[in-house]
Amino acid sequence: MSAARAEEWAGWFREAEKGSGAKLEMPDYAAPASQTGHVAFFIRAPEAKAVTVTISGDGTFALSKLPAGLWGGVRTVDDGDAFRYAYFADGKAIGETRNIEAYRTPPEMKVHEGVPKGELRTMPDHVSTIYPGTSRPWWVYLPAKPAPSAGYALMVFQDGQWAKNYVVPCLDNMIASGDIPPSVAVFLKPGGHEGKEGDNRSREYDVMSDEYVRMLDDEVLPKVALLARLNPDPSQRLIAGGSSGGICAFAAAWERPTSFGLVLSWIGSYVNLGAIHGKEGGQNYPFKIRRTDRKPIRLVLQDGTQDLDNEWGNGPLANQTMVAALKFKGYEYKWDFGKGFHSDAHGRSVMPDSLRYLFRTGPYTR
Repeated sequence: MSAARAEEWAGWFREAEKGSGAKLEMPDYAAPASQTGHVAFFIRAPEAKAVTVTISGDGTFALSKLPAGLWGGVRTVDDGDAFRYAYFADGKAIGETRNIEAYRTPPEMKVHEGVPKGELRTMPDHVSTIYPGTSRPWWVYLPAKPAPSAGYALMVFQDGQWAKNYVVPCLDNMIASGDIPPSVAVFLKPGGHEGKEGDNRSREYDVMSDEYVRMLDDEVLPKVALLARLNPDPSQRLIAGGSSGGICAFAAAWERPTSFGLVLSWIGSYVNLGAIHGKEGGQNYPFKIRRTDRKPIRLVLQDGTQDLDNEWGNGPLANQTMVAALKFKGYEYKWDFGKGFHSDAHGRSVMPDSLRYLFRTGPYTR
């Protein structure tokens, strides 16, 4: 690493909380697959005689002493690597154990000059009658391209307050290139009661129920239809989410495949969180899939080996059980199983190819 780059990264960490962290730098997406990325580890420990970093699955290595009380070192990482790391000064742990996931960023996920930009419109909070006493912020993305003769394709994203930030550039780029059809996207935040923003999330997302998709069909989408003409074909209507939002996406398509024929589920919580609300939980979906006639749904599921394992269930095992049931029943699906944690990092890295697969506009290449 050049002295200039070392100083750049050292400066970044001087401002970091607790004086420690790690900075990841990955090769460009078009670079050869053999080209590695790098993680720079830095920590402020002016009194220490020796500082080490312990990396899960890769042992411990010593950091070098740098000016201004800093210690640092650089390790290579490959695309898809995921690990935990912790700092030790003179054998004593400093700070908490943290996670790193290393993925190249697809060009479709970046903002590009010259690409026509759609409009992200902030809507008045939606007050639901299906979930009495709740309201939710929401946003609608209207593409720059005019609607096809059949109307716009539709995408609905749970936890939309976060999803809108990375999905919108992807839609701009992929619609402009023709990789996906011109699409309207709806981003919904979970409902909240007065003074309790988002407190209804688990009640809406984690139960096996048709309530959420009824809210979409009966309350939300009629408002969207006033802004843009939507294609009614379920093979052109996608619902997406991560964690509890992932099971919510599956539930919506499962309950009403005539409304949504495409599902994008990241780190889906197909575990027994429904029990919190005295309802049937998503751990039962694999058994329902096996015993029910196949529905016209196409899916992409993603998870990582280091997803959550807690009292409600084991995330990786639950997702693998879902995939086994889909395979048994002959569903059309793609399964992205990596090394990652309970985060959206892996899902975002494969999102463009996931959309190509779901909308059948190109090969699934990752």
